[in-house]
Amino acid sequence: MKGLIHVYCGNGKGKTTAATGLALRMAGAGKKVLIARFLKSENSAELKAISKIKDIEIMPVTRTFGFYNKMSEAQRREAKFYYEQLLTMVIEKVNKKEYGLLFLDEISVACRYKLIDINKLVEFLSTKPKDLEVVITGRNPAERLLVLADYVTEMKAIKHPYERGIMARKGVEY
Repeated sequence: MKGLIHVYCGNGKGKTTAATGLALRMAGAGKKVLIARFLKSENSAELKAISKIKDIEIMPVTRTFGFYNKMSEAQRREAKFYYEQLLTMVIEKVNKKEYGLLFLDEISVACRYKLIDINKLVEFLSTKPKDLEVVITGRNPAERLLVLADYVTEMKAIKHPYERGIMARKGVEY
């Protein structure tokens, strides 16, 4: 099976949830899954459940930096170094071991904020193992990622409780 590239984007809820569903499907088909998260912390409830599935491997988040617009310049430099190292480790892992799916959560946002060198990501996607399915999530992906993608799915917000002051709820939004 030829591995394809998926981009889940848009301002609506459900990008990570859709990619997590694909990870579950892939693991259910007996394929190994690697998940790496950018600009996220360890507090997403889905991680607790999917980390128990033997064919799903989650790269640990050892550092969190908060929202980009609240980071100092020093924190942005630290975050860039951290996320560049994470991407390097991910690429090394998928080139050494056979995975059916690589899920890069919020990497398009990390690229937009220049915390990831998009050239490195594009080069990897262009030369990835041929059977590897890759899912990229995040708002406003670069045109270069959309061109490489085989699937582009946009989640569009029509209405959201946040607009009424209802904050993110554990088990629903995280």
